[in-house]
Amino acid sequence: MVDPRLEAIVERMLDKCIMDGKYQQAMGIAIECRRLDKLEEAITRSDNVHGTLAYSINVSHSFVYRREYRQEVLRLLVKVYEKLPSPDYLSICQCLMFLDEPGGVANILERLLRSENKEDALLAFQIAFDLVENEHQAFLLNVRDRLSALKSLPSESVQPGYSDPATAQNENSTAPEDVQMTDESSAVTKSVHEADPKEVMYAERLTKIKGILSGETSIQLTLQFLFSYNKSDLLILKTIKQSVEMRNSVCHSATIYANAIMHAGTTVDTFLRDNLDWLSRATNWAKFSATAGLGVIHRGHLQQGRSLMAPYLPQGGAGGGGSPYSEGGALYALGLIHANHGEGIKQFLRDSLRGTNVEVIQHGACLGLGLAALGTADEEIYDDIKTVLYTDSAVAGEAAGISMGLLMVGTASEKASEMLAYAHETQHEKIIRGLALGIALTVYGREEEADTLIEQMTRDQDPILRYGGMYALALAYRGTANNKAIRQLLHFAVSDVSDDVRRTAVLALGFVLYSEPEQVCAALPHLCWCGMIDIYFSFYPMFF
Repeated sequence: MVDPRLEAIVERMLDKCIMDGKYQQAMGIAIECRRLDKLEEAITRSDNVHGTLAYSINVSHSFVYRREYRQEVLRLLVKVYEKLPSPDYLSICQCLMFLDEPGGVANILERLLRSENKEDALLAFQIAFDLVENEHQAFLLNVRDRLSALKSLPSESVQPGYSDPATAQNENSTAPEDVQMTDESSAVTKSVHEADPKEVMYAERLTKIKGILSGETSIQLTLQFLFSYNKSDLLILKTIKQSVEMRNSVCHSATIYANAIMHAGTTVDTFLRDNLDWLSRATNWAKFSATAGLGVIHRGHLQQGRSLMAPYLPQGGAGGGGSPYSEGGALYALGLIHANHGEGIKQFLRDSLRGTNVEVIQHGACLGLGLAALGTADEEIYDDIKTVLYTDSAVAGEAAGISMGLLMVGTASEKASEMLAYAHETQHEKIIRGLALGIALTVYGREEEADTLIEQMTRDQDPILRYGGMYALALAYRGTANNKAIRQLLHFAVSDVSDDVRRTAVLALGFVLYSEPEQVCAALPHLCWCGMIDIYFSFYPMFF
């Protein structure tokens, strides 16, 4: 119970700040005191409402550490924005995205698209591009699907190229291309031209914005940019290759990884094509990684991804005579190519997963499927992956555990409890490790909502699950600089009996503190190599 006298003092301070025009101070005090009514008053009475709203959004993300309260603040800000004569739809949609309200975003986009003002349509496209930058596939698809079609025409005439992915896959099961990029000029059919001019205009805009929300437009532009400005030096790779030519397979694999990273997303695979004999020396898992590296190089090449990987994919059903390591790596590569944009390839990966009992191929298919369906929480895909997990194969089960986490990333799904229960049942360390990482992924960005699950994992007797608990802390509180999470990680960094858990706890600090990199060195003065990795993670966002 708050002392009424203390409350009266704070009230007077707030009123004085507002009367004196010190609105930012008033807003800070109001947020700290959880007086949202005073926050609204300070914003609405300020001389620059848009500026104070932007300041409030920044403060809510930087200094409000509890996710639930932050959402209350953002809902208030959305309400204030909507009352303005000229609302800032860009900021409103950003807030609605953080609140996970796709319906509100879809309503705003549709209103802007139906406007006769060209500037409104351009604003809608800009909002769509900004939402795509956050790469939240499930949210984007939800927004896209909520945008209504033409009122006077069947949706088929408005949205060519946006058919159900499963149907498209069945109709074109032998086609080398897994995604057909929509040509904007073909979107308006003859039947649309005969319709109301306003509906024609809306049809054109709808086709464009759906292309943006699906990620196709951004991917095309990114591919063009990376290809055009690729400055990688093949001589460096050639020198590395010559220096390790007669040495062990680890150096061989490292060279392949270096090539994949140097050419990530550029579609430039010249080095591999010029050194096929050298590449063929890879065996077993090295062959898996070499094939998967093509997925890194061709990341985002949705239009030709499947045809590029066709020589390595399972032929005539999984295990059709090729190396299972190449086939598994190819399925993983497809997931890398279609990561976070997997509508056109999910069905193929599901069929490949169901059609094989070879654990290496299952391993690649699970990882590929998890990446392609990232964050969609698709129940049918989850059941397919769970079937592989329950075969209790160490190799396939490890990938299945990680894939479940990728599928459910950031959802805080109750499936995590099911995964944790199976981790206690199985005897395979690989499966436990995969499930531990998968469980950590499910609580990505959920902050205090993940505390119960984190507590279960960090108190577990199995060091592998405690290791997963460190990653759960890292991902749940990433970038928040939350004091409670930092204290927990520092405690485990010095007290846990497992080296892996202590090492991971230090590593996790980099994830929690990446928004405040100066704190990393203060927290880790005596830890060397993990501290360096932490500093890297802390400064990584500054380069992009």
